Amino acid sequence: MKKIINQPDQVVDDMLNGLAYAYDSLVRRVPDTTVIARTLDPSGKVGLVSGGGSGHEPSHAGFVGKGMLSAAVAGQVFTSPTPDQILEGIKAADEGQGVFLVIKNYTGDVMNFDMAKELAELEDIEVDSIVVDDDIAVEDSTFTAGRRGVAGTVFMHKILGAAAESGASLKNIKALAEQVNDNLYSIGLALSPATNPEVGKPGFELEDNEIEFGIGIHGEPGYSRENLKPSKELAEEFLSKLKKEVDWSAGDKFAVMVNGMGATPLMEQFVFMNDIRALLDDGEELELVYRKVGDYMTAIDMAGVSLTLLKIEDEQWIDYLNAPVEVIGW
Repeated sequence: MKKIINQPDQVVDDMLNGLAYAYDSLVRRVPDTTVIARTLDPSGKVGLVSGGGSGHEPSHAGFVGKGMLSAAVAGQVFTSPTPDQILEGIKAADEGQGVFLVIKNYTGDVMNFDMAKELAELEDIEVDSIVVDDDIAVEDSTFTAGRRGVAGTVFMHKILGAAAESGASLKNIKALAEQVNDNLYSIGLALSPATNPEVGKPGFELEDNEIEFGIGIHGEPGYSRENLKPSKELAEEFLSKLKKEVDWSAGDKFAVMVNGMGATPLMEQFVFMNDIRALLDDGEELELVYRKVGDYMTAIDMAGVSLTLLKIEDEQWIDYLNAPVEVIGW
């Protein structure tokens, strides 16, 4: 294992200190916590908090700042943050109008965020939440009851962040989150596994000519292991799965994200986006009204990509996606 780290058990602490120092005009580390909070003066609006295990950078701390998250809570690598740490994130985000939690659908995250929500309510902080379950690859997986929450979570951050910035109430943000979640679909693949610095070896094995469809962001198994194919055929496989899940017709509007899993060059991500464009825009005659390519929800050094589609049910969502932000990772 080759990593630019010091002690493996200190990697998260060192990372958070480095991030907060490098971008101190945007974020700060809450002392004695794993919370990254924005440095903006309080605005009296609903606070937005997300988080989860580390290893998915820039998620989630990279999306803390004006127009997106108020705070992000980091756990150890691929491990949920504890309820007490999440409570500190809620406190850092609270400006008197309530706090909304964006939770990826993993058993540990759901349990710990729910416990933190109860603790916050004991301190008279109004809290609500959404559990994002956008991964269509498998119904149940390691660490998950139901579908996993993956890169679609980032679209949720962006839309809800813009809504909060515009002054939406906690009740309205909850309703918006549920509507977005119902129209959010993701699927991914891996060319090579991730290596957890605290474990020191890859989480699974793939032969040089193998890929795995439907892989999770922690290295959870997918639905099919096959020989490597050209990008166009990979995109066609994704489309075949999406068409079974998404009710679309020619002219429907979608936001699309091609997300790198951590070790995939942008060159390859843009090639894949071009193939997705040909299939969805030219082939299915969908309107891809918002497009994003890059590393947003990674799995440390996994090579691979994921595709996220958001069916646009409200034109305001497009405005929210295009709203300006001041964050590290967008």
